[in-house]
Amino acid sequence: MTFTARVADALRDRPSSQAPKGREWPAPLGAAAYHGVVGEMVRAIAPHTEADAAGVLVQMLVMLGNCIGRTPQFRVGADMHHMNLFAVLVGPTAKGRKGMSRNQALQVFDQVDDDWVRQCLTGGLSSGEGLIWTIRDPIEKKHPIKVKGRVTAYETVVEDHGIDDKRLMVIETEFASTLNVMTRDGNTLSPVLRQAWDGQDLRTLTKTSAARTTSPHISIIANVTSEELRRKLEATEAANGFGNRFLWLLVKRSRLLPHGGRAVALDTFTPRLAKAVTTARRISTVRRDEAADALWERVYEPLSRERAGMLGSMTARAEAQVMRLASLYALADATGLIGLPHLRAALEVWRFCFHSAAWLFGDRLGDPVADSILSELRRVWPESLTRTDLSQLFHRNKPVHEINRALALLLDNKLATVEQDRSGTGRFAERWAYTGNEKDEINEISQSE
Repeated sequence: MTFTARVADALRDRPSSQAPKGREWPAPLGAAAYHGVVGEMVRAIAPHTEADAAGVLVQMLVMLGNCIGRTPQFRVGADMHHMNLFAVLVGPTAKGRKGMSRNQALQVFDQVDDDWVRQCLTGGLSSGEGLIWTIRDPIEKKHPIKVKGRVTAYETVVEDHGIDDKRLMVIETEFASTLNVMTRDGNTLSPVLRQAWDGQDLRTLTKTSAARTTSPHISIIANVTSEELRRKLEATEAANGFGNRFLWLLVKRSRLLPHGGRAVALDTFTPRLAKAVTTARRISTVRRDEAADALWERVYEPLSRERAGMLGSMTARAEAQVMRLASLYALADATGLIGLPHLRAALEVWRFCFHSAAWLFGDRLGDPVADSILSELRRVWPESLTRTDLSQLFHRNKPVHEINRALALLLDNKLATVEQDRSGTGRFAERWAYTGNEKDEINEISQSE
Protein backbone atom coordinates (compact mmCIF):
# COMPACT_ATOMS: atom_id res chain seq x y z
CA MET A 1 0.00 0.00 0.00
CA THR A 2 1.36 3.44 -0.91
CA PHE A 3 1.94 6.15 1.66
CA THR A 4 -1.00 8.23 0.49
CA ALA A 5 -3.33 5.23 0.59
CA ARG A 6 -2.16 4.36 4.10
CA VAL A 7 -2.74 7.94 5.25
CA ALA A 8 -6.27 7.97 3.85
CA ASP A 9 -6.95 4.55 5.36
CA ALA A 10 -5.53 5.57 8.75
CA LEU A 11 -7.69 8.68 8.88
CA ARG A 12 -10.91 6.74 8.30
CA ASP A 13 -13.16 6.00 11.23
CA ARG A 14 -12.97 2.40 12.39
CA PRO A 15 -14.08 0.46 15.43
CA SER A 16 -11.82 0.99 18.40
CA SER A 17 -10.01 -2.10 19.65
CA GLN A 18 -9.55 -0.41 22.99
CA ALA A 19 -11.37 -1.89 25.96
CA PRO A 20 -14.25 0.36 26.98
CA LYS A 21 -12.85 1.19 30.40
CA GLY A 22 -10.00 3.29 29.01
CA ARG A 23 -8.02 4.50 26.06
CA GLU A 24 -4.48 4.02 24.94
CA TRP A 25 -1.90 6.73 25.46
CA PRO A 26 -0.90 8.16 22.06
CA ALA A 27 1.94 6.35 20.32
CA PRO A 28 5.15 8.45 20.26
CA LEU A 29 5.64 10.84 17.40
CA GLY A 30 6.86 9.08 14.28
CA ALA A 31 9.99 10.01 12.35
CA ALA A 32 8.09 12.26 9.94
CA ALA A 33 7.37 14.79 12.71
CA TYR A 34 11.09 15.40 13.21
CA HIS A 35 11.56 16.96 9.80
CA GLY A 36 13.92 19.90 9.30
CA VAL A 37 15.91 21.97 11.73
CA VAL A 38 13.22 21.94 14.45
CA GLY A 39 13.06 18.17 14.40
CA GLU A 40 16.83 17.85 14.40
CA MET A 41 17.10 20.07 17.47
CA VAL A 42 14.48 18.06 19.34
CA ARG A 43 16.30 14.82 18.48
CA ALA A 44 19.53 16.33 19.79
CA ILE A 45 17.88 17.50 23.01
CA ALA A 46 15.73 14.41 23.69
CA PRO A 47 18.37 12.02 25.14
CA HIS A 48 19.45 14.65 27.67
CA THR A 49 16.10 15.69 29.13
CA GLU A 50 13.23 14.05 30.97
CA ALA A 51 10.78 16.23 29.02
CA ASP A 52 8.44 14.62 26.52
CA ALA A 53 9.78 15.02 22.98
CA ALA A 54 6.31 15.79 21.64
CA GLY A 55 5.99 18.63 24.15
CA VAL A 56 9.36 20.09 23.18
CA LEU A 57 8.60 19.84 19.46
CA VAL A 58 5.14 21.39 19.55
CA GLN A 59 6.18 24.21 21.87
CA MET A 60 9.07 24.96 19.56
CA LEU A 61 6.66 25.15 16.61
CA VAL A 62 4.30 27.44 18.57
CA MET A 63 7.20 29.73 19.49
CA LEU A 64 8.46 29.70 15.91
CA GLY A 65 5.06 30.78 14.61
CA ASN A 66 4.91 33.69 17.04
CA CYS A 67 8.52 34.73 16.58
CA ILE A 68 8.07 34.88 12.79
CA GLY A 69 5.11 37.19 13.13
CA ARG A 70 1.98 37.87 11.15
CA THR A 71 3.34 38.34 7.64
CA PRO A 72 3.22 34.76 6.24
CA GLN A 73 -0.33 33.66 5.52
CA PHE A 74 -2.03 30.59 4.14
CA ARG A 75 -5.30 31.16 2.29
CA VAL A 76 -8.28 28.85 2.69
CA GLY A 77 -11.07 30.26 0.54
CA ALA A 78 -11.75 33.77 1.80
CA ASP A 79 -9.98 33.12 5.12
CA MET A 80 -6.35 33.95 5.77
CA HIS A 81 -4.57 31.79 8.33
CA HIS A 82 -1.57 33.18 10.17
CA MET A 83 1.14 31.16 11.88
CA ASN A 84 -0.12 31.54 15.47
CA LEU A 85 -0.97 28.32 17.30
CA PHE A 86 -2.56 27.55 20.66
CA ALA A 87 -1.35 24.41 22.48
CA VAL A 88 -2.15 22.84 25.85
CA LEU A 89 0.20 20.32 27.43
CA VAL A 90 -1.72 17.93 29.64
CA GLY A 91 0.17 15.82 32.15
CA PRO A 92 0.89 15.17 35.83
CA THR A 93 1.59 18.24 37.93
CA ALA A 94 5.36 17.74 38.19
CA LYS A 95 6.08 14.37 36.65
CA GLY A 96 4.93 15.50 33.20
CA ARG A 97 7.97 17.78 32.92
CA LYS A 98 5.83 20.37 31.11
CA GLY A 99 7.93 23.30 32.32
CA MET A 100 11.14 21.50 31.44
CA SER A 101 9.99 21.04 27.84
CA ARG A 102 9.08 24.73 27.63
CA ASN A 103 12.49 25.78 28.93
CA GLN A 104 14.19 23.59 26.33
CA ALA A 105 12.28 25.38 23.59
CA LEU A 106 12.95 28.84 25.05
CA GLN A 107 16.64 28.07 25.21
CA VAL A 108 16.63 27.80 21.43
CA PHE A 109 14.80 31.06 20.77
CA ASP A 110 16.92 32.99 23.21
CA GLN A 111 19.70 32.47 20.68
CA VAL A 112 17.49 33.11 17.64
CA ASP A 113 15.74 36.35 18.72
CA ASP A 114 16.49 37.47 22.26
CA ASP A 115 14.43 40.67 21.79
CA TRP A 116 11.35 38.53 21.17
CA VAL A 117 12.08 36.46 24.30
CA ARG A 118 12.47 39.62 26.43
CA GLN A 119 9.60 41.69 25.06
CA CYS A 120 6.88 39.39 23.69
CA LEU A 121 6.46 36.74 26.37
CA THR A 122 3.78 37.07 29.02
CA GLY A 123 1.50 34.98 31.22
CA GLY A 124 -1.58 35.21 33.38
CA LEU A 125 -4.66 34.95 31.17
CA SER A 126 -7.45 36.47 33.21
CA SER A 127 -9.64 38.67 31.00
CA GLY A 128 -10.13 39.72 27.41
CA GLU A 129 -9.50 43.34 28.36
CA GLY A 130 -6.18 42.43 29.99
CA LEU A 131 -5.04 40.49 26.94
CA ILE A 132 -5.90 43.37 24.60
CA TRP A 133 -4.19 45.89 26.85
CA THR A 134 -0.91 43.98 26.62
CA ILE A 135 -0.66 44.76 22.87
CA ARG A 136 -2.96 47.78 22.68
CA ASP A 137 -3.04 50.36 19.91
CA PRO A 138 -2.30 54.00 20.76
CA ILE A 139 -5.20 55.55 22.69
CA GLU A 140 -6.29 58.96 21.48
CA LYS A 141 -8.92 61.28 22.91
CA LYS A 142 -10.35 64.59 21.81
CA HIS A 143 -9.86 67.40 24.29
CA PRO A 144 -11.78 70.67 24.03
CA ILE A 145 -9.98 73.92 23.26
CA LYS A 146 -11.55 76.76 25.17
CA VAL A 147 -11.32 80.47 24.52
CA LYS A 148 -12.71 82.69 27.26
CA GLY A 149 -14.55 79.73 28.71
CA ARG A 150 -16.15 78.70 25.42
CA VAL A 151 -15.28 75.53 23.47
CA THR A 152 -14.06 76.69 20.08
CA ALA A 153 -12.44 73.50 18.77
CA TYR A 154 -11.12 70.07 19.71
CA GLU A 155 -7.62 68.64 19.55
CA THR A 156 -6.58 65.00 19.45
CA VAL A 157 -4.31 64.04 22.31
CA VAL A 158 -2.40 60.75 22.50
CA GLU A 159 -3.01 59.54 26.04
CA ASP A 160 -1.19 56.23 25.61
CA HIS A 161 1.33 55.43 22.88
CA GLY A 162 0.40 51.75 22.84
CA ILE A 163 2.60 48.83 21.83
CA ASP A 164 4.29 48.68 18.44
CA ASP A 165 5.08 44.94 18.39
CA LYS A 166 1.79 43.02 18.21
CA ARG A 167 3.41 39.60 18.68
CA LEU A 168 2.42 38.08 22.00
CA MET A 169 3.56 34.68 23.24
CA VAL A 170 1.35 33.77 26.20
CA ILE A 171 2.74 31.08 28.52
CA GLU A 172 0.03 30.04 30.96
CA THR A 173 1.35 27.62 33.56
CA GLU A 174 -2.00 27.41 35.39
CA PHE A 175 -4.54 26.84 32.62
CA ALA A 176 -7.03 25.54 35.17
CA SER A 177 -7.19 29.07 36.58
CA THR A 178 -7.86 30.41 33.09
CA LEU A 179 -10.73 27.96 32.62
CA ASN A 180 -12.06 28.96 36.02
CA VAL A 181 -12.15 32.71 35.38
CA MET A 182 -13.91 32.18 32.05
CA THR A 183 -16.97 30.89 33.93
CA ARG A 184 -17.45 34.22 35.71
CA ASP A 185 -20.29 36.42 34.54
CA GLY A 186 -19.12 39.10 32.16
CA ASN A 187 -15.67 37.62 31.55
CA THR A 188 -14.71 38.21 27.91
CA LEU A 189 -11.65 35.98 27.67
CA SER A 190 -13.21 33.11 25.72
CA PRO A 191 -14.56 35.19 22.79
CA VAL A 192 -11.39 37.30 22.68
CA LEU A 193 -9.20 34.18 22.48
CA ARG A 194 -11.34 32.77 19.68
CA GLN A 195 -10.94 36.00 17.73
CA ALA A 196 -7.20 36.09 18.50
CA TRP A 197 -6.66 32.61 17.00
CA ASP A 198 -8.49 33.82 13.91
CA GLY A 199 -6.20 36.86 13.70
CA GLN A 200 -9.03 39.37 13.99
CA ASP A 201 -8.70 42.87 15.37
CA LEU A 202 -9.62 42.82 19.05
CA ARG A 203 -11.69 45.15 21.14
CA THR A 204 -14.13 44.85 24.00
CA LEU A 205 -17.39 46.76 24.23
CA THR A 206 -17.08 48.03 27.78
CA LYS A 207 -17.40 51.55 29.11
CA THR A 208 -14.32 51.23 31.28
CA SER A 209 -11.92 49.99 28.56
CA ALA A 210 -11.20 51.96 25.42
CA ALA A 211 -8.34 49.70 24.38
CA ARG A 212 -8.24 47.83 21.10
CA THR A 213 -5.55 46.12 19.05
CA THR A 214 -5.27 45.80 15.30
CA SER A 215 -3.43 42.98 13.53
CA PRO A 216 -2.63 41.02 16.70
CA HIS A 217 -0.44 37.93 16.54
CA ILE A 218 -1.16 35.91 19.68
CA SER A 219 0.06 32.40 20.44
CA ILE A 220 -0.53 30.34 23.58
CA ILE A 221 1.27 27.56 25.41
CA ALA A 222 -0.62 26.32 28.47
CA ASN A 223 -0.17 23.61 31.09
CA VAL A 224 -2.85 21.66 32.95
CA THR A 225 -3.42 18.28 34.53
CA SER A 226 -5.98 15.93 33.01
CA GLU A 227 -8.01 15.96 36.23
CA GLU A 228 -8.23 19.76 36.28
CA LEU A 229 -9.05 19.89 32.60
CA ARG A 230 -11.88 17.40 32.74
CA ARG A 231 -13.29 19.04 35.86
CA LYS A 232 -13.16 22.66 34.71
CA LEU A 233 -13.65 22.62 30.94
CA GLU A 234 -17.35 23.19 30.48
CA ALA A 235 -19.21 21.57 27.62
CA THR A 236 -20.30 25.03 26.48
CA GLU A 237 -16.67 26.06 26.00
CA ALA A 238 -16.07 22.99 23.84
CA ALA A 239 -19.18 23.68 21.81
CA ASN A 240 -18.56 27.39 21.23
CA GLY A 241 -15.31 26.84 19.34
CA PHE A 242 -12.91 27.69 22.13
CA GLY A 243 -11.51 24.18 22.61
CA ASN A 244 -10.94 23.32 18.96
CA ARG A 245 -8.60 26.24 18.49
CA PHE A 246 -6.10 24.42 20.72
CA LEU A 247 -3.75 21.55 20.04
CA TRP A 248 -4.11 19.10 22.94
CA LEU A 249 -1.03 17.09 23.89
CA LEU A 250 -0.65 14.39 26.49
CA VAL A 251 2.87 14.57 27.91
CA LYS A 252 4.77 12.53 30.46
CA ARG A 253 8.32 12.10 31.68
CA SER A 254 10.24 10.47 28.86
CA ARG A 255 13.11 8.99 30.84
CA LEU A 256 14.80 8.99 34.24
CA LEU A 257 17.95 11.07 34.52
CA PRO A 258 18.86 11.04 38.23
CA HIS A 259 21.94 13.20 37.61
CA GLY A 260 20.26 15.44 35.05
CA GLY A 261 21.06 15.61 31.38
CA ARG A 262 24.07 17.36 29.98
CA ALA A 263 23.74 20.71 28.24
CA VAL A 264 23.24 20.28 24.51
CA ALA A 265 25.22 22.49 22.15
CA LEU A 266 22.72 23.95 19.69
CA ASP A 267 25.17 26.25 17.92
CA THR A 268 25.01 24.15 14.77
CA PHE A 269 21.22 24.51 14.61
CA THR A 270 20.34 28.01 15.79
CA PRO A 271 21.96 29.86 12.85
CA ARG A 272 19.81 27.81 10.47
CA LEU A 273 16.68 28.56 12.46
CA ALA A 274 17.58 32.25 12.71
CA LYS A 275 18.03 32.40 8.94
CA ALA A 276 14.69 30.65 8.45
CA VAL A 277 12.95 33.19 10.71
CA THR A 278 14.48 36.10 8.79
CA THR A 279 13.45 34.57 5.48
CA ALA A 280 9.93 33.75 6.69
CA ARG A 281 9.29 37.36 7.68
CA ARG A 282 9.64 38.28 3.98
CA ILE A 283 7.22 35.59 2.77
CA SER A 284 3.66 36.82 2.40
CA THR A 285 1.90 33.74 1.01
CA VAL A 286 2.39 30.07 1.83
CA ARG A 287 0.97 27.42 -0.51
CA ARG A 288 1.22 23.70 -1.29
CA ASP A 289 3.15 22.26 -4.21
CA GLU A 290 1.54 19.72 -6.58
CA ALA A 291 2.66 16.64 -4.63
CA ALA A 292 1.39 18.08 -1.35
CA ASP A 293 -1.86 19.05 -3.06
CA ALA A 294 -2.36 15.45 -4.19
CA LEU A 295 -1.87 14.15 -0.64
CA TRP A 296 -4.10 16.89 0.76
CA GLU A 297 -6.93 15.84 -1.56
CA ARG A 298 -6.71 12.31 -0.13
CA VAL A 299 -6.73 13.27 3.53
CA TYR A 300 -9.09 16.25 3.39
CA GLU A 301 -12.35 14.31 3.63
CA PRO A 302 -11.42 12.19 6.68
CA LEU A 303 -9.86 15.22 8.38
CA SER A 304 -13.00 17.29 7.92
CA ARG A 305 -15.45 14.55 8.91
CA GLU A 306 -17.85 15.39 11.71
CA ARG A 307 -17.38 13.35 14.89
CA ALA A 308 -19.55 12.74 17.88
CA GLY A 309 -19.42 14.25 21.33
CA MET A 310 -16.75 16.42 22.91
CA LEU A 311 -14.03 14.80 20.82
CA GLY A 312 -15.72 16.09 17.69
CA SER A 313 -16.09 19.55 19.22
CA MET A 314 -12.46 19.67 20.35
CA THR A 315 -10.99 18.57 16.99
CA ALA A 316 -13.36 20.30 14.57
CA ARG A 317 -10.64 22.54 13.11
CA ALA A 318 -8.41 19.66 12.02
CA GLU A 319 -7.90 20.96 8.47
CA ALA A 320 -6.85 24.44 9.61
CA GLN A 321 -4.58 23.10 12.36
CA VAL A 322 -2.80 20.73 9.94
CA MET A 323 -2.22 23.48 7.39
CA ARG A 324 -0.83 25.89 10.00
CA LEU A 325 1.55 23.15 11.15
CA ALA A 326 2.55 22.30 7.58
CA SER A 327 3.17 25.98 6.86
CA LEU A 328 5.47 26.25 9.87
CA TYR A 329 7.46 23.21 8.80
CA ALA A 330 7.90 24.81 5.35
CA LEU A 331 8.90 28.18 6.82
CA ALA A 332 11.44 26.43 9.06
CA ASP A 333 12.98 25.22 5.79
CA ALA A 334 13.08 28.87 4.67
CA THR A 335 10.45 28.36 1.97
CA GLY A 336 6.84 29.34 1.45
CA LEU A 337 6.13 26.21 -0.58
CA ILE A 338 4.70 23.28 1.37
CA GLY A 339 6.06 19.98 0.11
CA LEU A 340 5.28 16.37 0.98
CA PRO A 341 7.72 16.24 3.93
CA HIS A 342 6.09 19.30 5.48
CA LEU A 343 2.55 17.98 5.12
CA ARG A 344 3.54 14.53 6.36
CA ALA A 345 5.17 16.10 9.41
CA ALA A 346 2.03 18.12 10.13
CA LEU A 347 -0.21 15.06 9.78
CA GLU A 348 1.93 13.13 12.23
CA VAL A 349 1.78 15.94 14.80
CA TRP A 350 -1.97 16.11 14.30
CA ARG A 351 -2.22 12.33 14.73
CA PHE A 352 -0.61 12.70 18.15
CA CYS A 353 -2.84 15.63 19.08
CA PHE A 354 -5.98 13.82 17.91
CA HIS A 355 -5.13 10.71 19.92
CA SER A 356 -4.44 12.95 22.93
CA ALA A 357 -7.85 14.57 22.52
CA ALA A 358 -9.46 11.13 22.19
CA TRP A 359 -7.83 10.04 25.45
CA LEU A 360 -9.00 13.23 27.17
CA PHE A 361 -12.46 13.77 25.69
CA GLY A 362 -13.46 10.63 23.80
CA ASP A 363 -15.62 9.32 26.63
CA ARG A 364 -17.69 12.47 26.95
CA LEU A 365 -20.61 13.97 25.09
CA GLY A 366 -20.72 17.12 27.18
CA ASP A 367 -24.08 16.15 28.67
CA PRO A 368 -23.71 15.20 32.37
CA VAL A 369 -26.59 12.71 32.40
CA ALA A 370 -25.59 11.04 29.13
CA ASP A 371 -21.94 10.93 30.21
CA SER A 372 -22.86 9.24 33.50
CA ILE A 373 -24.96 6.63 31.71
CA LEU A 374 -22.26 6.03 29.12
CA SER A 375 -19.64 5.58 31.83
CA GLU A 376 -21.81 2.98 33.57
CA LEU A 377 -22.63 1.16 30.33
CA ARG A 378 -18.92 0.94 29.61
CA ARG A 379 -18.22 -0.33 33.11
CA VAL A 380 -20.60 -3.27 32.82
CA TRP A 381 -19.97 -4.00 29.15
CA PRO A 382 -20.64 -6.50 27.57
CA GLU A 383 -23.53 -6.79 30.03
CA SER A 384 -26.54 -4.50 29.66
CA LEU A 385 -28.68 -2.40 32.01
CA THR A 386 -32.42 -2.00 32.38
CA ARG A 387 -34.31 1.24 32.79
CA THR A 388 -34.57 0.46 36.49
CA ASP A 389 -30.78 0.08 36.69
CA LEU A 390 -30.31 3.45 35.01
CA SER A 391 -32.77 5.14 37.33
CA GLN A 392 -30.95 3.69 40.34
CA LEU A 393 -27.70 5.06 38.92
CA PHE A 394 -29.06 8.52 39.84
CA HIS A 395 -30.65 7.26 43.09
CA ARG A 396 -34.03 7.74 41.38
CA ASN A 397 -33.54 11.51 41.53
CA LYS A 398 -33.48 12.16 37.79
CA PRO A 399 -36.77 12.89 36.01
CA VAL A 400 -37.74 10.37 33.34
CA HIS A 401 -37.60 13.01 30.60
CA GLU A 402 -33.94 13.80 31.40
CA ILE A 403 -32.99 10.13 31.20
CA ASN A 404 -34.97 9.79 27.96
CA ARG A 405 -33.15 12.76 26.45
CA ALA A 406 -29.75 11.36 27.50
CA LEU A 407 -30.53 7.93 26.06
CA ALA A 408 -31.67 9.50 22.80
CA LEU A 409 -28.35 11.35 22.63
CA LEU A 410 -26.44 8.09 23.09
CA LEU A 411 -28.52 6.45 20.35
CA ASP A 412 -27.99 9.37 17.97
CA ASN A 413 -24.23 9.09 18.46
CA LYS A 414 -24.32 5.29 18.09
CA LEU A 415 -22.79 4.80 21.53
CA ALA A 416 -25.59 2.62 22.90
CA THR A 417 -28.11 0.07 21.69
CA VAL A 418 -31.48 -0.91 23.11
CA GLU A 419 -33.29 -4.22 22.94
CA GLN A 420 -36.56 -5.56 24.29
CA ASP A 421 -36.06 -8.19 27.01
CA ARG A 422 -38.80 -10.77 26.55
CA SER A 423 -37.52 -13.23 29.16
CA GLY A 424 -39.66 -12.09 32.06
CA THR A 425 -43.36 -11.92 32.70
CA GLY A 426 -45.47 -8.87 32.21
CA ARG A 427 -44.26 -5.91 30.17
CA PHE A 428 -41.14 -6.19 28.04
CA ALA A 429 -38.13 -4.52 29.62
CA GLU A 430 -35.67 -2.32 27.77
CA ARG A 431 -32.06 -3.39 28.02
CA TRP A 432 -29.41 -0.81 27.19
CA ALA A 433 -25.84 -1.73 26.22
CA TYR A 434 -22.67 0.02 25.17
CA THR A 435 -21.98 -0.52 21.49
CA GLY A 436 -18.27 -1.24 22.02
CA ASN A 437 -17.35 0.27 18.67
CA GLU A 438 -16.97 4.05 18.94
CA LYS A 439 -15.84 5.54 15.70
CA ASP A 440 -13.85 8.44 16.98
CA GLU A 441 -10.15 7.67 16.51
CA ILE A 442 -7.58 8.33 13.83
CA ASN A 443 -5.13 5.44 13.80
CA GLU A 444 -1.42 6.11 13.61
CA ILE A 445 -0.32 7.56 10.30
CA SER A 446 2.59 5.84 8.59
CA GLN A 447 5.07 8.31 7.19
CA SER A 448 7.18 6.14 4.90
CA GLU A 449 6.64 4.91 1.37
